[in-house]
Amino acid sequence: MTLRIDIDGLPPDRLRFAASPLAELTAMLHVLAEPGHHPQLAGWAGDVWAGLRPELAERLREAEFLWRSSRADFLVPARPRPTLAEELDEVDRIDDETYVTAALITTCGSNRIHFGAPSPLADPTARERALDLAQARGAVQEAFAERLLADPAAVRARVRDTLEECAGAFFDAAWTGVAVQLATDLRVKNDLLKRQGVGAALASVSGAVALAPDGRCIIVDKLQDNATAAHGTGVTFLPSVFGRPHLVAVHAPGWQPVVQYPVAEPSPPEPASLETVTLRLEALAHPVRLRLLRTLARGAHTTGELAHAWELSPPEVSRHLAVLRRAGLLTARRQGRYVRYTVNLADLTALGPDLLAALLR
Repeated sequence: MTLRIDIDGLPPDRLRFAASPLAELTAMLHVLAEPGHHPQLAGWAGDVWAGLRPELAERLREAEFLWRSSRADFLVPARPRPTLAEELDEVDRIDDETYVTAALITTCGSNRIHFGAPSPLADPTARERALDLAQARGAVQEAFAERLLADPAAVRARVRDTLEECAGAFFDAAWTGVAVQLATDLRVKNDLLKRQGVGAALASVSGAVALAPDGRCIIVDKLQDNATAAHGTGVTFLPSVFGRPHLVAVHAPGWQPVVQYPVAEPSPPEPASLETVTLRLEALAHPVRLRLLRTLARGAHTTGELAHAWELSPPEVSRHLAVLRRAGLLTARRQGRYVRYTVNLADLTALGPDLLAALLR
């Protein structure tokens, strides 16, 4: 499952790496809404919540669907500006229809096709459909959707005011701390793009991002099957410290493709690809293979020894071992006439974190 971004014929200079204060603030707001996704930042989130004015805390809760499980597209800028205020000015220039649709998608936990062509701002049927979807999510979501559809200007002003208050409450201090990390990462990415090309720059973003062999599209390894195009507009890549481990992609029709990627931590290795995780889960889904692994976890064994231990035929054991080896869960070592198999305990142990990383990516 992948997101494919068509870049066929796109000039290299349309692939842009830049820092966005608004996107990083949105990543921070996501941490505050979902601290369980970011255990390394739990202390920071706790301190921020403890120091917030009650009114600001309530405002963040009433609009948290804009950044909790997904990000409203207008909060991940395709044209980053140096300051948060300038980026919020850019959001203000978006028309009501575009803003409301993007906000409703995150509020209702749905997507664009549920609203259809008519605008919920003008069409009663589309409006009721949007409110029904919001109501199914909860009373707070329903109330937000009602206010948004009744008076978009007032809600937009309130959201902007809330984001501006976040600056003084916690964002400015946190941004000062991460700006150097973002700048360092951007220097590396832009240097790779200039000297080694698009493929090298994408490879340095994440193990989940790659240039297709034919060079015509960017492949993002995510739990979705979608496609978009960057013709004429280009693709923007935004590094994030607070966004780790998420890989956020804006790809809705009408929006320039944007990918917000986590700045790599200095020590932990890249998690396994979604393909590898899927292969390993499938390998572990068979009860016979689990029995074989149980024996191999206690020491190296040959095919014949495993067949005898579990009263299986050697060819049957060989077939199961081949599946486990393709999934990278076994190592084979020849000793004289025999081949002994051992479990790759590190990869088996990492399967839990790798699965979580694939789900959160």
